[in-house]
Amino acid sequence: MDPLLIGALCLAVLLVLIAFSVPIGIAMALCGLAGMGLIIGWPPALSLFGTTVYENTVTYDLSIVPLFVLMGSVASRCGLSKELYSAFYAWFGAFRGGLALATIGACGAFAAICGSSVATAATMSQVALPEMKRYNYAQSLATGSVAAGGIIGILIPPSVVLVLYGILTETSIGDLFIAGFLPGVLTVIGFMLVISIVTRIWPHMGGAGEKTSAAEKLKALGRTWAILLLFLLVIGGIYFGVFTPTEAAGIGAFGAFVISALRGRLNWKNTVSALQETVQTTSMIFIILIGALTLNNLMVFSGIAGELASFVSGLNMHPMAVMAVILLIYLFMGCFLDALAMILLTVPIFYPIVTSLGFDPVWFGIIVVMVVELGLITPPIGMNVFVIKGMAPDVGLNQIYLGVLPFVLAQLVLIIAVFLIPERALWLPETAKSFR
Repeated sequence: MDPLLIGALCLAVLLVLIAFSVPIGIAMALCGLAGMGLIIGWPPALSLFGTTVYENTVTYDLSIVPLFVLMGSVASRCGLSKELYSAFYAWFGAFRGGLALATIGACGAFAAICGSSVATAATMSQVALPEMKRYNYAQSLATGSVAAGGIIGILIPPSVVLVLYGILTETSIGDLFIAGFLPGVLTVIGFMLVISIVTRIWPHMGGAGEKTSAAEKLKALGRTWAILLLFLLVIGGIYFGVFTPTEAAGIGAFGAFVISALRGRLNWKNTVSALQETVQTTSMIFIILIGALTLNNLMVFSGIAGELASFVSGLNMHPMAVMAVILLIYLFMGCFLDALAMILLTVPIFYPIVTSLGFDPVWFGIIVVMVVELGLITPPIGMNVFVIKGMAPDVGLNQIYLGVLPFVLAQLVLIIAVFLIPERALWLPETAKSFR
């Protein structure tokens, strides 16, 4: 049988398996291995599979994943999320929609030590939703702001998704982290602007909270020193070239333990819980990674990757038009697939096309993550939406999706801005080079 046909059939089977809720990492590995067995024979296929699993899971660079996951797991058990929320509420609570504004700000700050959108949304929902319910905020605005705020977790460094993108494409993880900072901050500002507009048009959706004095604001801000120190230590060290991203991950994880101990939260229960969560999350990531790499082998041996690249190269289209089509594909896939799986599944296919067109790999990584973020809050899947639904079972999914709609529009505007003006993502990495 023609290898190209085998590859196409395996991709079709993959879609069927995903539709029947087979874990995507396992589905990709099964389809990739089966296709390779039919193309090159089972002994070579099994040998290649074993080599792929071993060589891509024992590399030093991948140790960054469990270390950053551990840092976020420990930090989330230190009570830092409550202090972040209190600090932002002290500064923004007196404005209309102040609790929602504080939620977005706290999500952005917590993302700086977490690196996971789902974890950010789940952690902040425990703090923010009860408060907004107490102040009679509209359910759509309350749940929508937490779900949308959570998506910032995979853009503001450290980000596990950016780490895996960097490993897959051999792009500097340090440059990706630094490049993600400015778009992440712009996302926070954009979402806050959305809340201000919504609550001005519909004041009943979220009123103003209590006013705080300047002394109280400074005191609340002072209590967030731990997160600020940890972020400056990790990202500042990478920016100034003091240490590599992998070293930064180790320092960050150690710093999280130290902060937890200083705050009296480093007990046996929290430590075991953080380690268990780290193992579970890392295992899930590695299973998806192995599946994606196995499927990537199939794409190469079947010739699909080469045919697709040749097809795109043969199109009489402007490079920006090709990029626009690729991003539209991501937007569509984001409605059905998990963010991490989508990155690992598609980057090996699209990356050679994008670089052949002359686009910067760092810029492509940032804009892809921004588009993938959108998938976390768009129907019919919207992982963050389902997380919030689990935390607020009395709120209907339609209410949550209605609440995230203004944030979806704001994110689309930001994506277009970074798409048309790449300097928004590339300016900080360029300035960082002068310090190295």
